[in-house]
Amino acid sequence: MSKPDYYNVLGVSRGASGPEIKKAFRKKAKELHPDQNKDNPNAEAGFKEVNEAYDVLKDPRKKEMYDRFGHDAFQGGNGAAHNGFGGQGAFSDIFQDIFRDFMDPGGRTSQRSYRGSDLQYELNITLEEAYKGLQKRIVVPTQVACDSCTGTGAEGGAEPVTCSTCGGSGKTRIQRDFFRVETTCPSCRGMGRVIMNPCKTCSGEGRVYKNKTIEVEIPAGIDSGQRIRLAGRGEEGSSPGQAGDLYILIEVKDHNVFERSVNNLRCNVHIPMVTATLGGEVEIKTIDGGRTKVKIPPESQTGKRLRLPGKGMPKLRSKSSYGDLLIDLFVQTPVNLTSRQKELLKEFGEISEQESDSDNKGLFKNIKEFWG
Repeated sequence: MSKPDYYNVLGVSRGASGPEIKKAFRKKAKELHPDQNKDNPNAEAGFKEVNEAYDVLKDPRKKEMYDRFGHDAFQGGNGAAHNGFGGQGAFSDIFQDIFRDFMDPGGRTSQRSYRGSDLQYELNITLEEAYKGLQKRIVVPTQVACDSCTGTGAEGGAEPVTCSTCGGSGKTRIQRDFFRVETTCPSCRGMGRVIMNPCKTCSGEGRVYKNKTIEVEIPAGIDSGQRIRLAGRGEEGSSPGQAGDLYILIEVKDHNVFERSVNNLRCNVHIPMVTATLGGEVEIKTIDGGRTKVKIPPESQTGKRLRLPGKGMPKLRSKSSYGDLLIDLFVQTPVNLTSRQKELLKEFGEISEQESDSDNKGLFKNIKEFWG
């Protein structure tokens, strides 16, 4: 059965840019995530195809090879399903083949091992959690070694046998005059060994999909877009091979009071008109769950900004350094006034108007005297 086109898997055109490919991958991965499709038996296979397609198309080098040669570019394990983000790719295999021909004219090769793919998990946390840091338990769908065959891919855990077509080299050669054409062995797909009786549980893959529970430590001060790398916690390798890495991509949810800018926090504080005029104190909440008093200077206007040093977010991996809390003041207009309050405000307005007229008269007098 031929593999589906990677561009069709992600639903993008061949001319799609890197950001477009990434956006399409995230959308498809969410749609096919096994946790969201427990009643769909085909979700895991689709999820695997999407990850494999993205692993190739996001890498400019692999994408170029795929555009030129299609799936044949990754025969023998050079593709996304095996090497993941950090795989050596086809170029390293080319050099390995050259040196193998010099060192071993017979072209014999031992069973190859392949590194598992790197995985990425998106984790949403609150601003309070980002402030304090936390231990988080996550469930990651990944491929692990099949228990039935202990990862060999053969029924009962039997070892694969040397490929009779290529004699274990993984390559077939055709000699014509002075030219020798070398291609990947079609029987073993470049592996050098074949499985005679595939395991029924994993269909000869040696790995199966399984939900893996992992404890993640989220450091205080982490921000949206930052990643945590867990070495060796990604997809397990095959044949056997080194496990890939797991990357935790952090997304901090918007807060209903505080707005974050790097390590600083900003919030709006509404103050009574009298406090804004005469000065005073107001009490506000802080991100650590406590409360603090803020001094309001006299004659404060709407839009005035106050700064509370050290009341912002902690700097990443620093236990003593914090950003600031920026407070934007908004003066409240009094409503639902009593008759007495209205009288006092009216009296205040009349006094203010008289003082303003007096100031204006003095100004006009000074101007008149200036011009003679």
